[in-house]
Amino acid sequence: MSRDSAIPPTTYVNSARRVVIFQYCGGAAGALPLRRTIDTPMKHLLTFFSFLILSSHLFASAPDSFDWKKATVYFVITDRFCNGDSLNDVNYGRKNDYGSERMNAATFHGGDFKGMLAKAKEGYFSRMGVDVVWMTDVYEQIHGWMSGSGAVNDFPHYGYHGYYPLDYTQTDKNFGTIEELRELIDTLHSQGIRVMLGANLNDPGYPTLLDAVQYGFAPTGLTAAEAAEHRRDWSYDRFFEGRLGWNGWYDRGWIRMPDENWDENNPLEATLYGMPDFKDESNEPVRIPAFLKKKWKSEKKANDPWVNPSARALRTDREWSPAQYVTAWIASWVEEFGIDGFRCDIVENVHLNRWKELSEACNAALNRWRAAHPGDPASKWSDSFYMTGDFDCAGIDYKPGYADAGFSSMVNFYFPKHGDLDAIVYTWQAYADSMAVHSDWHPFSYLNNSYHRDADMTNMTDCATTLLLAPGAAQIFYGDESRRPLSDARLNVDSDQAFRSDMNWATADSALLDHFRRLGTIRRAHRAIGSGRQQTIDSHTCLRTAQSDTVIIAVALSDGQAVNVGAAFADGTSVTNLYTGEKTTVARGKASFSAYPNRLAVIAKE
Repeated sequence: MSRDSAIPPTTYVNSARRVVIFQYCGGAAGALPLRRTIDTPMKHLLTFFSFLILSSHLFASAPDSFDWKKATVYFVITDRFCNGDSLNDVNYGRKNDYGSERMNAATFHGGDFKGMLAKAKEGYFSRMGVDVVWMTDVYEQIHGWMSGSGAVNDFPHYGYHGYYPLDYTQTDKNFGTIEELRELIDTLHSQGIRVMLGANLNDPGYPTLLDAVQYGFAPTGLTAAEAAEHRRDWSYDRFFEGRLGWNGWYDRGWIRMPDENWDENNPLEATLYGMPDFKDESNEPVRIPAFLKKKWKSEKKANDPWVNPSARALRTDREWSPAQYVTAWIASWVEEFGIDGFRCDIVENVHLNRWKELSEACNAALNRWRAAHPGDPASKWSDSFYMTGDFDCAGIDYKPGYADAGFSSMVNFYFPKHGDLDAIVYTWQAYADSMAVHSDWHPFSYLNNSYHRDADMTNMTDCATTLLLAPGAAQIFYGDESRRPLSDARLNVDSDQAFRSDMNWATADSALLDHFRRLGTIRRAHRAIGSGRQQTIDSHTCLRTAQSDTVIIAVALSDGQAVNVGAAFADGTSVTNLYTGEKTTVARGKASFSAYPNRLAVIAKE
């Protein structure tokens, strides 16, 4: 679950270093040439470059062989990834600089669609074998700030992460325009990369002082400039509890009120950590809140560059329940751009029928988009709209109710995070066995994500090996591959989110990036790795098979060590270690290679 939308204000810290990074993001200056990423002895260079030439030729001509169950997903917080246009860094009366890195822990830092597009055009995602780019929510966010660290409130917390939606019908100006988003998505699609966004049916963004001033739904006694200043004595809890007499924000038909008798132990009824939760159980028609109507009327045509054309007709009152409005608004992004999937937030706090309605709406919208864009390469794709979700502390266990509602996975909280090569083969076996039993369900595993940095950052090489050779979908969090450091938010009262720092383009660990690229490229080329049946050969070796694809995976190897491959390849068979490109011939059921950089081999028939 998105902890920015689900933890009480007492636990928030979203800090990142305010670095002017746009000069590193665009064009060749942002590239990390492979000649800088090699950290192996000279004797391995020829086999390594042979591997690169082979793999680049393979992907240039390969047809679409995508399968969500084996996808490599790159999860990026757009605001922290790459600043492609510094002119859109400040909007809506927000402040982005409160005088120090610690105070700027959760302001907008400048990342945008243009920055992501520059990296996509450089081939940053495709060179890593990425199948899916998962972007944080693009919707316009609340304009003001929430209190950081609750009662301490030591920094202002904005919706830079996309979890605080104000208006589902347009992009946030800090991220970019509709046409900039369209070019980004079209570019990724042209590279065979799906696009996933976030979907939240549970709650809108918090009401803030600045939004109250701008839209007049609550008396504050402040000017807009004063409301944008951080106020350590301000309390969201008191503000929200006093909102019962507010005029024009979400009313009781939309939102659970703090003075009503809700069962806080029932996630389907609770006002989650005191948040303004939608009444998704309600079937009663409601009217669009007055503050949104006022907002849309005041913006008129001036906001056209940011308004989703497919959502414009949804800005009128219907005989709809709250969930029906939100579902229609979210599905309109699929209709407009051909979005391929959603990661759904706080899944257990929304009724199953609502998730099923979202799935059906998005599948219908995707089919309409494909029919309306016959010239787009993504229109030829036949996979259904994909949904994964955050169900608190979920593992790889099959959830039949959620599968029926349209989900194919839940984010796997329990993937091992320490790079333990001595035990990983048995974890892989459990994942492969689970997928064999449930063809409509698979693991969706990660090392780090937007609210957990659990991986052993001193052993990211082996962590990457365990993740990217695992069955099921594998999610890379931006900067896992570059060893992105913590920001100074670690010094705040709540330091948990200090890892949402700006992407470290200038200081990326080139050897680690090379490791991610090699593994991702192999994973994308061989469906057996992500979706194959597994046979465990020994504690460090396994066989994976899928259709005509067969690989042997071995870890914790020493240079020159023989690998047991007889279960897959007969004596006399010429095989290749895909990680290095080195070739050998099977003898007595074994394959021996001269060296194993990073102690691993992925062996396939030549």
